[in-house]
Amino acid sequence: QVQLVESGGGLVQAGGSLRLSCAASGRTFGIYAMGWFRQTSGKEREFVAAISWSGGSLDYADSVKGRFTISRDNAKNTVYLQMNSLKPEDTAVYLCAADWAIATVIKGESAYWGQGTQVTVSS
Repeated sequence: QVQLVESGGGLVQAGGSLRLSCAASGRTFGIYAMGWFRQTSGKEREFVAAISWSGGSLDYADSVKGRFTISRDNAKNTVYLQMNSLKPEDTAVYLCAADWAIATVIKGESAYWGQGTQVTVSS
């Protein structure tokens, strides 16, 4: 089992930045691919970014390419999402996900999910 806890959300003005963190505990963190999704009320969960266990493979949604960066520190059992040039449409609950394969993470079929952290971008 893997437990995931997100942090770092908050209120920021458009054009600002935030860095989200997802701390993992339980089974060996370094063997899991990790990802970030976001969800707003009444909408389906949306893929944001994913990273392989080694950090060698990355994937981003087109809507965040060039603005968001996913990274991980396996020594700290933590994955990060650096969000720059934030827009009001980035407002959502951001959730962390983990699974064995990055393809599974990207499809939104991860076995493990966090509870989420709220990001609100004001115009």
